[in-house]
Amino acid sequence: MDVEEIPGASPTPGADLDIDRMPGHWLLARLGKRVLRPGGVEATRALLSRLKVTARDDVVELAPGLGSSARMILEYAPARYVGVERDEAAANFTRRHLADRDRVSVAVGSAADTGLAGDSASVVLGEAMLTMNTPAQKERIVAEAFRVLKPGGRYGIHELCLAPDDLDEGLATEITQALQAAIRVGARPLRAAEWAETLSAAGFEVGAASFSPMHLLKPPRVIRDEGLWGALTVAKNIIANPPARRRVLGMRRVFNCYQQHLSAITLVARKPE
Repeated sequence: MDVEEIPGASPTPGADLDIDRMPGHWLLARLGKRVLRPGGVEATRALLSRLKVTARDDVVELAPGLGSSARMILEYAPARYVGVERDEAAANFTRRHLADRDRVSVAVGSAADTGLAGDSASVVLGEAMLTMNTPAQKERIVAEAFRVLKPGGRYGIHELCLAPDDLDEGLATEITQALQAAIRVGARPLRAAEWAETLSAAGFEVGAASFSPMHLLKPPRVIRDEGLWGALTVAKNIIANPPARRRVLGMRRVFNCYQQHLSAITLVARKPE
């Protein structure tokens, strides 16, 4: 079955896939959801505050997706913003919505090999993207962030976290497999200590972690993230599209089943001087 056109939603990456195979984050975007970060808008804003973005900063965002965080970054009026997005449809979408901004660009490229000059950014940000990568690819992306940053530069991540740090390995595997089956993406969340170690192994000095509930599909969070009218649009589109509704309810069941062991984590690390 082909993807149906959903009223009120914008064309998004993965639109050529049928609903059953579409990655969960692009399905939600197709349904009108714009904030696709595990900790929502509040966690992103808190992360940007901890990164202390100023008008002097050159900011690089890895995998900006549909640009929800890019718009928040630009509220700080940085000297330069560069998004690096591997999905051409997402890059085009974000580029169009940020096209009237000065000193803003969105390139199609890999977070693990951005093509950007070394020591060229003072802030690098990546959200809800390391989780979706293999351990080796996580290492390559973090190493690329380290390379691109100037000495003293800050790296912020906002990802999905398994809790607690001593979570049974069998249960961790069960959760990972359930997530992968529900969202149709090879999600591999880490424990908090493992996230910190991934950053420190690349040479970063890692600060304290902050956590927030992973309530991506809970109605109160959807309203806070999307606004009332945006949340109503998402709900209307879910109701009107039975195949999409089955997928979304399946994702929500997995999130609810394991909510005790899933959270959003944000970390800020610094490249040594």
